[in-house]
Amino acid sequence: MVKPVKFAHVVYQTRRFDEMIAWYRHVFEAEVVYQNPALAFLTYDDEHHRFAFANLDILKPGATSRDDRGEIGVNHVAYTYQNAGELLETYARLKRAGITPYWPVHHGTTMSLYYADPDGNRMEFQVDVGTVEEATALMRTPAFASNPVGVAYDPDALLARFEGGERGESLLVMPAGPPSPIPAAHGMT
Repeated sequence: MVKPVKFAHVVYQTRRFDEMIAWYRHVFEAEVVYQNPALAFLTYDDEHHRFAFANLDILKPGATSRDDRGEIGVNHVAYTYQNAGELLETYARLKRAGITPYWPVHHGTTMSLYYADPDGNRMEFQVDVGTVEEATALMRTPAFASNPVGVAYDPDALLARFEGGERGESLLVMPAGPPSPIPAAHGMT
């Protein structure tokens, strides 16, 4: 079995967006890498982000009261694979076992596959597209601001390219397409 090389990040859903960002900045002396009214990405080390925050007041206004946790809490945890081949080998192994991702998406900074366990706990299996410095720089561009979620991709088509012998960075190129919607059954919307 191909194993992840590291734990990457955790994403929290919150109705206390500014308070959460301030707390994590103070506790971890974290830097805000990207922030808009709905999303924020912070890091404290050599990863492009260790924490992300989804503002439910923007993403799901009025869905629950401020005192009702509702969907507040961990959205998902992420694990990084060494390269696209290892991510695709994991995808193929899991698919053979009947386990398929609910959301294949290329975020620009990572190429990702999102899965849900039997209890509905969500996880992201990802591979970094470039260096941490390149990802951080991308997160500070107008292009990222216009689409901080990413573009859906077909993991079967990518797996076929890999099984056909394609290797390297060409597998990590972000496909053209509109911003991917976040799946309602498992996501933040």
